[in-house]
Amino acid sequence: MDNRSVSIVTKVFIYLVMSVFAVLSIYPIFWLLLQSFKTNQVYLTTNKLSFPAEWFFGNYEFVWVRGGFSTFFSNSVIYAVITVVLVVLLSNMAGFAFAKIRYKITPLLHGLFVVGILLTIQSILIPLFLMVNAVGLYNTRLGVLIPYIGLGLPMGVYLCTDFMKGIHDELLEAARIDGAGFLKIFARIVFPMCAPVSVTLAIITFTATWNEFILMNLMTAGDKYKAIPAAVGRFAGTLGSDYGKLFTSLSISLIPILIFYLIFRNQITKGVAAGSVKG
Repeated sequence: MDNRSVSIVTKVFIYLVMSVFAVLSIYPIFWLLLQSFKTNQVYLTTNKLSFPAEWFFGNYEFVWVRGGFSTFFSNSVIYAVITVVLVVLLSNMAGFAFAKIRYKITPLLHGLFVVGILLTIQSILIPLFLMVNAVGLYNTRLGVLIPYIGLGLPMGVYLCTDFMKGIHDELLEAARIDGAGFLKIFARIVFPMCAPVSVTLAIITFTATWNEFILMNLMTAGDKYKAIPAAVGRFAGTLGSDYGKLFTSLSISLIPILIFYLIFRNQITKGVAAGSVKG
């Protein structure tokens, strides 16, 4: 077998494997969307893998309007967008300070940030709730956002600090000689260079915030400030589930993540690739 034949066989095998993984990844989403167009009775009495005999759109209207899903959805968007923006910005600023502005206390402060990675949300729920309640932020959006941002910073500071250590000091020293201050150096030089790690951090933060349930449910009462994960549980319970509406709520919750990927898929690929070879 010549080299050309080996190359063709290899390509066919690679594309076959990729196609299998693509089907395994896409089919569950496709199946979920199909089930959202079935009533609960149809879902329970027909083949679970079949297409709907009659497409029922009432689930979406019920979930969005009567189920109050619009409020939960808007809260999720607010929490995710604000958390991502502030975590990315603050992590880059702290990473710049830890990596390039060196003082005797810098290692200690950096270590305190990094220790936060070891903390699980379950281990700090009670003291966190007591602090939020003590300062009067219980059942407010701010009472949810501040813990979200605080919990996202340890990983963000760790990633940004490690990335910025790979930026040559000579570049920053040249800017200092030209009269640029630290803020200008960060805004004009360092932050744009950190796009790869910023994209990676944005993905991690957005996904974690969008899917978070325990903290948001603990810090809010009623439906005014709750997000999508709390809404999904309305249609599933120990006494029975309305599967049509349950699958509809899950389908709606997937839309922002899919849109996020479709818009930033090129940046995500470039960010991961560039981040892996930054040194």
